[in-house]
Amino acid sequence: MNVATERKIIRWIHIIGGAIIAAFIYSPLSGITTLELIIKIVIITLISISGIWLWKGQLIKRKFKKASR
Repeated sequence: MNVATERKIIRWIHIIGGAIIAAFIYSPLSGITTLELIIKIVIITLISISGIWLWKGQLIKRKFKKASR
């Protein structure tokens, strides 16, 4: 996969996850416990991982390449 394409996909995952959290906070659905648990476990984890990958992805890739040699 091309680096630019990978970055676009990860960026959109990050943006959509943020939009889901914003919609959850400002909607009347925030009282549903099951939905709140899914948001906390899945969406926040995805946003965190995608944010770290956008920030330090190249460094992580270099570390894995050096370790595999």
